[in-house]
Formats: sequence, structure tokens, C-alpha cells
Amino acid sequence: MSKKGVLKRRFPLLLTLLVFGYAFLYGPILSLIVYSFNESRLVTVWAGFSTRWYGELLQNDQLLSAAWLSVKIAATTASGAVILGTLAAMALVRFRRFRGRASLQVMVTAPLVMPEVIIGLSLLLLFVAMQETIGWPSGRGQTTITIAHMTFAMAYVTVIVQSRLAHMDRSLEEAALDLGARPVKVFFTITLPLIAPALMAGWLLAFTLSLDDLVVASFVSGPGATTLPMVVYSSVRLGVSPEINALATIVVLLVSVAVLVAGVLLYRQEKRAQMEMQLTQANNQATK
Repeated sequence: MSKKGVLKRRFPLLLTLLVFGYAFLYGPILSLIVYSFNESRLVTVWAGFSTRWYGELLQNDQLLSAAWLSVKIAATTASGAVILGTLAAMALVRFRRFRGRASLQVMVTAPLVMPEVIIGLSLLLLFVAMQETIGWPSGRGQTTITIAHMTFAMAYVTVIVQSRLAHMDRSLEEAALDLGARPVKVFFTITLPLIAPALMAGWLLAFTLSLDDLVVASFVSGPGATTLPMVVYSSVRLGVSPEINALATIVVLLVSVAVLVAGVLLYRQEKRAQMEMQLTQANNQATK
């Protein structure tokens, strides 16, 4: 039997598995969105369409303040993780041999496999010891949460950027250096645009990890800093509120828009980079 015939026979099975897979992943999210427009306070009993809980959400200062705090922490964490992760990736890829390279590689990959409970507890002990020794940080709050999130988020960014740098063609950088450009200018004008898709992907991943974290934040936060996952977790222990469904629906909408915009920008950046690469190769061949 030909390969086309085999694929045709397997298509119903593959389609069924695909439908069940997507239903398993996105069915609960779709149910949450539907019940956010429920009139009843009971999230499992449909009582008619209503946008009542979105109005109630706008009056819930606790949820809104926690959401705003989480967004600020996530944005700061993602930006710092991209900077530190890019520097670590550059050191691991461009400098093959230096003292401490193995230790740096281990420290970068350790947060990827280490349980969050261990990370949170170790950072809590570190912050307590620093406060007793040098007086900083004075209490636990937004600063300690940001530092803790940046600690494990930069590991993910490093892996993404390292992979991009390892497979990047260095001929453009070498040509610029041969023409007299300084290494710093080469980095900002050539290397940085080429690894921009990886930086954007790392930023989005770090932002999501920080926004979603509950375990580490529970260890390193104080009474004056409560993130959104902590508020949601404490709320659902007493029963799911329709306001939580409304908030989750807004978050899903914002994340979907952000992923769509990022995907479009990454696609355009990749196409532009490919066109510039082809143009450069054509010019090199014409010169030869």
C-alpha cells in the first residue's frame, strides 16, 4: 500500500486523537469563560447570560491590586531575566573555555529541574540572612518576589537564547568586524536583531512563569505583597467565585492577544532576517 493510502486510512484516527487532545487541554478553559457570563453565583448552575460579575470584578480592590502587583513583578522579572539570561548565554556560547564555565552551566540549568519548594525555601533563608547581616532587604515584598522570580526565569531565557546563538551564522558578525566595526556596535546592530525572536520568546516565557508562580512567591512574600495567584488560591479554597472566572477570562483574552501579536512580530522578524541573509549572500557571491 502506498504512503498516501496509509495516511488516508489513519486520518480518522489522527483527527479523533487531535480533537480529544484539544478538548482535554482547552475544554476547561472554555467552560470557565462560558460560566463567567453566568447570572448565578453558583459556578456550576447556569441561570442565564449576564455580565454582572465583570462589574463586580471592577469593584473588587483586592483582586485588582493583586493583579496589578503581579503584572508589575512579571514585567520587571521578564526584563531582568532577558538581560541576565542573554549575558549568560553569550558567555556559554562565545567563550568556550574559561574558569568557572562548568559551574555557570550547572547553575543555569539547576533551576530548570529543582523543585519550586526548594527554590522558595532557599531564597527565604537567603533573604533572612541578608537582612540580619546587612539590613537589606528590609522585610519581604515586591522586591524579594522579583529577585526570586528572576532567579529561575533567567535559566529559561538562557536556554532559549543559547540555542539561538549556537545555530546562528556568524559570518555577518565576522564581516562587520573585518570592516572595522567595534564588538559593541556589532552586537547591537547585527547580533541583537538576529536573536530578537529568541529574546521576545524568552521575555514572554519569563513573564508567564512569574505571573503564574504561587509556590516561590508564597515563601518570599510578606503581608504587604500578595500576588494574584496567592489571592486566587486563597479564594478557591472557600469555593470558586464567578469573579475569579471573569478575571481568568480577561487574562486568557489578554494572553491570547499578546501571543498573537508576538507571533506576527516574530514571523515578520524571521522573514526580514532571511531576506537580509539571502541579500548578503547574493552580494558576496557577486563580489567574488
